[in-house]
Amino acid sequence: MMTFEHVTVLQKEAVDLLAVKPDGVYVDATLGGGGHTGVILSKLTTGRLYSFDQDETAISYNKKQYQKEIEAGKLVLIFDNFRTLTSALHAKGIDHVDGVLYDLGVSSVQFDQGDRGFSYNHDAPLDMRMDQRQELTAKTIVNDWPFNDLVRVLTRYGEDRFGKAIARKIEQAREQEPIETTFQLVELIKEAIPAPARRHGGHPAKRSFQALRVAVNDELGALEDSLEQALDLLAVGGRISAISFQSQEDRLIKQMFKEKSQEPELPRGLPVMPDEMAPDYRLLTRKAIKPSQEEQEENHRSASAQLRGIERVRDVKER
Repeated sequence: MMTFEHVTVLQKEAVDLLAVKPDGVYVDATLGGGGHTGVILSKLTTGRLYSFDQDETAISYNKKQYQKEIEAGKLVLIFDNFRTLTSALHAKGIDHVDGVLYDLGVSSVQFDQGDRGFSYNHDAPLDMRMDQRQELTAKTIVNDWPFNDLVRVLTRYGEDRFGKAIARKIEQAREQEPIETTFQLVELIKEAIPAPARRHGGHPAKRSFQALRVAVNDELGALEDSLEQALDLLAVGGRISAISFQSQEDRLIKQMFKEKSQEPELPRGLPVMPDEMAPDYRLLTRKAIKPSQEEQEENHRSASAQLRGIERVRDVKER
């Protein structure tokens, strides 16, 4: 079996938040190394788990890791982006689920596989595709997208205050020759950032690489699409447990959960909220759950993780 060494962050907390029922139907929207999938499976008896991933490496690895569970019909692997949640589950005859788990971002394996182009620590072709079947790569964005689009990507997705300077440096360099590799891009980013700023805040290319990865894989758009579907798919009592590692992802999850669970403003003089006005969902986490200090020390990549949850408390038909 191929090695797929990945430390699952907030593993127990994320699954506990789902309150898994032994006979329930669940979705692991981000299979990865199968850490959360394994814990959910351990809690199921007659229930079933559908695990999504758009990365063929993850699907192949887990086919072998969970061969018995797949053959028994307890686990179904779906090789697709989680933004196809509804259609993919409908194709399997599933209209409602009891829980959906998200563990967003890039797995340690994808970072550590140098040839995928995700890491600024490995020299590799500028790729960054989670789904190797898609056409758009980081190389296309860096070499072909207009200056203003580069600035938008670097500032919006990477929150990089030097986004305009980096985009200008990229534009100048690509006029001479194509930018082909991660190390070529790293050097351009370093040249664009003032020396004093490079000495603080980690690797100077961190924000730009994050921004390009988000753009290549349309991560925020896919997450919004998928969460909307997951919320609709929940049965009464069903829950979503979502781990994010970027501030933008966390803001999106927080806002979408707030919109669904927020009580409407009562008309003046109305002492009690009528049942038909009550929200269909309730927050499980007022504040995001963070990894323990011990987990952060054992796995430095867990430091930025935030976990949020929501539960469906009634069906729209009950109104």
